[in-house]
Amino acid sequence: MSFIFSTHPLHPAAEAMLKAAGDLRVASAPDPETLLREGRGASIVVVRAPIPPAFFEDAPALRAAIRHGAGLDMVPMDAATRAGVLVANVPAVNAPTVAEHVFLVTLALLRRFRLMDRELRQKGWAAGRGQSDAAVDLGGRTIGIVGMGNVGKAIFRIAKFGFGLEVVATSRSPESVPDGARFLPVDELVATADIVVLCCPLTPETTGLLNAGRIGRMKRDTILVNVSRGPVIDDAALIEALRDGRIGGAALDVFATQPLPLDHPYFGFDNVIVTPHLAGLTDESMMRMGTGAASEALRVMKGELPVNLRNPQVVEHYRRRFPP
Repeated sequence: MSFIFSTHPLHPAAEAMLKAAGDLRVASAPDPETLLREGRGASIVVVRAPIPPAFFEDAPALRAAIRHGAGLDMVPMDAATRAGVLVANVPAVNAPTVAEHVFLVTLALLRRFRLMDRELRQKGWAAGRGQSDAAVDLGGRTIGIVGMGNVGKAIFRIAKFGFGLEVVATSRSPESVPDGARFLPVDELVATADIVVLCCPLTPETTGLLNAGRIGRMKRDTILVNVSRGPVIDDAALIEALRDGRIGGAALDVFATQPLPLDHPYFGFDNVIVTPHLAGLTDESMMRMGTGAASEALRVMKGELPVNLRNPQVVEHYRRRFPP
């Protein structure tokens, strides 16, 4: 029976699919040492935590690493490809969930929800109500979307057709910007938008994309939302801007260091919403991601290639390791 290893628990529907096909084991902890020790001998690894490159060394049974979700930064692609291991992901299925989160936190900042809730509970009705004096509408504003993949397109649809916002966007592929949004280079976008949403993949080009210079170009009341990856932002520059009151606020779901230490400066700002990398996580999205990853695992175990194969150059090497 094939050994299927998952870095984290999966949705019950996904676990049922995998247990019917093999020996599913879930890591006791997601740190690299535990993954290396407990994942030895696996045929399939389902990835919800960063996988160390050594996982692919001396792994003769390992057929595929399947990302539970879209982002591939948790998989060392070069190491997997060198080892002849297929890499697949489950794109698009949690994009609507992430988009909903973007508007949840944006509205919370614009309507001063954290402050209102605290004042209401600690000081009473009138104090909480007083926060509305500085609250503002979302309608009539301009949203700037950085990255026009599945998440960016889902945010665009809600922004344009749900709230009637003006949408500006930037993408490495300008042709991916849909009708109804205006393409702008990133330097112009950050200076134009009232809400800047980062939803681009983490690449060498996007690491540090939102640096001190670009933060400095933002308007003083701009809201920044990051549902991309932590290293896309220069944390020191953003913290300085928040301390100096040069930005309206930030909603951050991802960080260069995760879990974020509880003494981190971000927790000290009333105009910062911190969430623990859950923008794309609901019961429904976990089911879609989990069953999507399980379906890809079952295809590989039957000798087929994944539908969402992300390193097609590995196929010849893979077929030598596992002849059809």
